[in-house]
Amino acid sequence: MKQLKTILWYGRCSIFIIYFWFGILKVLKLSPAEELVKHLYSKTLFSLIEFNNFIGLFGLFECLIGICWLVPKLTRLAFILICLHLFTTVLPIFLLPNETWVSLMTPTLIGQYIIKNLVLLATAILILKLQSENNKEFSF
Repeated sequence: MKQLKTILWYGRCSIFIIYFWFGILKVLKLSPAEELVKHLYSKTLFSLIEFNNFIGLFGLFECLIGICWLVPKLTRLAFILICLHLFTTVLPIFLLPNETWVSLMTPTLIGQYIIKNLVLLATAILILKLQSENNKEFSF
């Protein structure tokens, strides 16, 4: 059981680091993904909110997702939030193909960056599943 607890915490901390770090970069306007977000924003949200405000809020949303993963009682909420986020991050593959694909089955660096999110999703599913199955056997 101790090994399982350690594995779950490693997964939680990994998701936290990725989401908080990338989120805070957006808040500080230092994110290398900002141009991609701006292009997707212009294709989807049509200036409902000023982009500079949106990118900051989006970064805070990512930070919140990361923090939620550190609180085991918030795992279900964290899972819902990460799914919403991952849905938005996959959109460029379909809406911005010139930025995400070199050719069929050959992603650009941006496309690879997006596709790697499958690992985040798999980690989130694993944590959710293991926590729900073993919730009665140990507490965090």
